[in-house]
Amino acid sequence: MKKILIVLLMLGCAVSLVLSGFGCEAVAADPGIIKIGLNYPETGPYAKQGLDQKRAAELAVEEINAAGGILGKKVHLVLRDTKSNAKVAKANAAEMYDVEGVPMILGGSSSAVAIATGEVALQKDRLFFATLSYSTETTGEYGHRHIFRECFDAYFAGKVMAEYLNKNFKGRKYFYITANYTWGWTTESVLRSFTDTKDTAKYPEVLAELGAKDFSVALRQARESGAEVLVLSLFGRDMEIAVKQAYDMGLKKSMQIIVPQMNEDMAQGAGPEAMEGIIGATPWMWSVPFTYKYPRGIAFVTKFEERYQRYPTTSGASAYVILHEYKAAVEQAKTFKTKAVMRALEGRKYTGLKDQQYWRSFDHQSIQTVYAVKIKPAKGVKKSKYGMDYFDIIATMKGDQAAVDFKEWSEIRDMVGMKPELEEYVTPQ
Repeated sequence: MKKILIVLLMLGCAVSLVLSGFGCEAVAADPGIIKIGLNYPETGPYAKQGLDQKRAAELAVEEINAAGGILGKKVHLVLRDTKSNAKVAKANAAEMYDVEGVPMILGGSSSAVAIATGEVALQKDRLFFATLSYSTETTGEYGHRHIFRECFDAYFAGKVMAEYLNKNFKGRKYFYITANYTWGWTTESVLRSFTDTKDTAKYPEVLAELGAKDFSVALRQARESGAEVLVLSLFGRDMEIAVKQAYDMGLKKSMQIIVPQMNEDMAQGAGPEAMEGIIGATPWMWSVPFTYKYPRGIAFVTKFEERYQRYPTTSGASAYVILHEYKAAVEQAKTFKTKAVMRALEGRKYTGLKDQQYWRSFDHQSIQTVYAVKIKPAKGVKKSKYGMDYFDIIATMKGDQAAVDFKEWSEIRDMVGMKPELEEYVTPQ
């Protein structure tokens, strides 16, 4: 009898695997648990940003479970390493959706990874939330109903920096060193547009592969060009290496360096002397809640600091907010079903770790206040707690002013043969 039961159990699992695409682990899953996937860069050039996501996501899960979970189910975080590789991220996503049975995945630090994960979410009728994905293509050319982006994008960054750059560097010669993938391309394109430096013959570029160990050849070309503004559309470890090399080569003496998207862990990696005076943009930093008295932000920073003896960066902040927003949307919808949760999110206003934001209905972009920043003098940074007080805010901009509008979004999608997927997207909310 015992042998018969074992055989029946194995057959049942096999049938379930064939019919549903879910493994035995999913079939036998605890009904009191809901799994959520974190597809993040544990290793590779964006590993620091990945660690921040993991830590903040774990804090959010603790809080959610302490408050009763989501619809009474305790959250279990399923972790997978993307290695900042789109193919790896895609395989991870398929496995988490099919075998682990997660209804939602969050994460990323590369727009190529975000777009690839979003494609799987679309195929599987699940959800994906991008934490760090700054390419305009994520919710633009490649946007669809199954992907939401909590962070800002290159358009926001270019817009908030443009006023300062045009006031102080109008007519100067620019040189671009750009990450050779979707985020780098769109970041460069947006900044060229807002600073009237579209002419690539007059304002040259060098494309750099992700994970490059040496940028000295490109930096020498920048110096020889006579440029007065050097734009490093690089992120993570790539940015750290390039900025340190630019500093060692003395380029800062003759050039203003621009890093369009920045956060504190990148600044720390490059060091206060190399970073001093660099200009960039960010959707959030740990000091914002204290500067503007945002209580939820203060509570998050305080808890993160107590746990990890450092401040969180925008990467972690985004992961933390996404998990709380997913809980709120599921509970508003009273179900984990994808379409119902989508509708609960579309147009939803929320206050995360700063002032009010909202999930825009037509492209699923989180519309939010953004900040142009300048790196403080090295002496003061070194004296600051954890050596993390890097940013002076030089400009702010509200999200509706900074984001691409519906008309331009539609025109861009039309140019690449993409249309709004749903009828209700024909007109903006």
